[in-house]
Amino acid sequence: MDMRTTPAFGRADLSNCEREQIHLAGSIQPHGALLVVREPDLSIVQISKNAPHLLRIKDLIGRPLQSLGGDLVTRLTPLLKLSLRTIPAPFRCTLGEPATAFDGQVHRSADGGLILEFETAGKPIDLSGKLESALRSVVTAPSITSLCEEAASFFKTITGYDRVMVYRFDDQGHGEVFSERKRPDLEPYLGNRYPASDIPQIARRLYERNRIRLLADIGYEPVPLTPRLSPLTGRDLDMSLCCLRSMSPIHVQYLKNMGVLGTLVISLVVGGKLWGLVACHHYEPRRVQFEVRTACELLGEVVATRISALESFAQAQAELSVRRLEQRMIEAIAREGDWRAALFDGTNALLQIVSATGCALLFEGQVQTFGDVPGTQDLRAIGDWLQARTADGLYATTQLGLEEPGFAHLIPVASGVLAVALSQAEGEYLIWFRPEQVRTVTWGGDPEKPMVIGDDPADLSPRRSFAQWHQVVEGTAEDWQPAEISAARLLGKTLQDVVIQFRAVRLVIAQHQLEQVSQQVRHSAAPVLVCDTAGQILLANEALHDLLPDKHVHLHFVEDLAPFFTNAASVRNTVRELLAAQRAWRGELMLQSGTKGANAVMVRADPVTSPGGGALGYVFTFSDLRERAAAEAARERFQYGIVERNEISLKRVETAGNPHHRQLFTSIIENAQLAAMEITESANIPHMPELLESVRASVSRSAELLDLLIGNAKDKRKQG
Repeated sequence: MDMRTTPAFGRADLSNCEREQIHLAGSIQPHGALLVVREPDLSIVQISKNAPHLLRIKDLIGRPLQSLGGDLVTRLTPLLKLSLRTIPAPFRCTLGEPATAFDGQVHRSADGGLILEFETAGKPIDLSGKLESALRSVVTAPSITSLCEEAASFFKTITGYDRVMVYRFDDQGHGEVFSERKRPDLEPYLGNRYPASDIPQIARRLYERNRIRLLADIGYEPVPLTPRLSPLTGRDLDMSLCCLRSMSPIHVQYLKNMGVLGTLVISLVVGGKLWGLVACHHYEPRRVQFEVRTACELLGEVVATRISALESFAQAQAELSVRRLEQRMIEAIAREGDWRAALFDGTNALLQIVSATGCALLFEGQVQTFGDVPGTQDLRAIGDWLQARTADGLYATTQLGLEEPGFAHLIPVASGVLAVALSQAEGEYLIWFRPEQVRTVTWGGDPEKPMVIGDDPADLSPRRSFAQWHQVVEGTAEDWQPAEISAARLLGKTLQDVVIQFRAVRLVIAQHQLEQVSQQVRHSAAPVLVCDTAGQILLANEALHDLLPDKHVHLHFVEDLAPFFTNAASVRNTVRELLAAQRAWRGELMLQSGTKGANAVMVRADPVTSPGGGALGYVFTFSDLRERAAAEAARERFQYGIVERNEISLKRVETAGNPHHRQLFTSIIENAQLAAMEITESANIPHMPELLESVRASVSRSAELLDLLIGNAKDKRKQG
């Protein structure tokens, strides 16, 4: 490892903090103690230097956990059956003689060994009423804005910090204070933006793994580990998941420059990615006890689940508009032989799908427009320019004139461009436009000056001024939102299918143009087959052959496809019936996949009619449903996981005897099921498994945290 480019913990400056090894801190905050334990004999091999004092037990290194007294081993034993490699497991135990109560958590290090963290247990506290109220406001929040407003309120109520902010990250990683609750005398930060450089990427990855982080006192003296290197590996201990891990000195200095003396940060992870943070700031040292942090982590999971639901709902609404457009275009092809009029017949819908002010269709050398768009010559130039930028079928920018100075004169009308390719042919696009939006962005300090230089030129430190810095942004449009980009991509895919069908229709009607048009159909990414009324194949493109188990098979008639399906006889009969009846057909079939079983395929057969109404042939399109099958499997796993968690947790809730706890668990499950419903009703099939898994993991973690709160409440009642 090159220490010049990958600085050790505490040795980074602002020029290389992106690579600081903050997970190898080698020290902890002093409000807790840490033990590293070897498996399977559960003997202690490494400790934080304060552990003997805080745990009131001498000579810890080399001792087995069993010798520490109390019920630690009894509480740990069931937890050790878990993986513990990605999420720590919390517990409550007693240690020593006389027994002292501790809150703790345990996880397995990436390098081996158990890491146990302890904090002295606090006084009994019942948060069930506040949690119930917070969960109710989460489940009923109608928008992300209102949800974040509610979140800032209930996190401030529960934690008691001077200021609570909900940060939201954009695609560039910049953060914005999306909602805020604060002490009346404090300067507001609402609306302030902070550059991506303020939170290094390595810190963002740790926020994704470790969902809650406490800094009790910014003036703390780090407590080193002893020995410094892990006896299990001979290297620095990987402390990625340690809640007590020391903070980077650069981050500590950053907070000092803000005047903050204590923080609590809760991660909001949506779909496996860091969506934002709940940042709680205090202007005096503040340590909130374990139950409060557990409740905050639970609420963070629930809020993230609700965000996933609301984003999926917005996307589903846009997708519904796309499907309506698709239906109109298919009907127009059957009725009029063309689809373009139907697309522009619903121009308001076409613009509303992505909140654009204008759109243009570039197709087969023609240009059709609606709304505020550049002139025809500029549109053709944009089409040529896009050719090298739509490798994945889509291109989006909010600053066309800044990216390409040749288009600077279009800034007033076309700063924002969102384009989808319609085919493999050059210059065929549907393009949406947004005008320049001159706006003032408020930064928490000058984003161009994230660091200052001290007396020593090598002494780089974080920004010292967080005074609002106003930047007038020109030449850019409003950002394209993820749901809008997803809807554009879906409409692009729909239009590609429509274009294939349209060209296939013309192929049947005008066979003398076969070579020119069939090339475009042949090179389509979608599997397509064109036949005449007798079922004789006129064209089967390469994508169809790639879908079949035998890519080199020679197909003469549609019936030749039957043996490739699991129910060949039924497929053969269906083909004969639809050819005889000259009707459309759509159905799901199972396509054999060699030794791998069978894959689901959606097959659509549409008759091509002549102006007189008679059938000229058929267009068969095939859609591989393997992604949908994966989504279905994810849906089943999600439902099974919810049912299983429901049964386990309800038993625990029933024995607790607190009606608030049952209502809390019911709210958690209700929130998760709402999110799952919105996700599964969306057409975002490729990402459905990961979104559902994120919700499942979140509800599982929420239930575990609620179990812990219930267990702690029972323990404290017994001790009382």
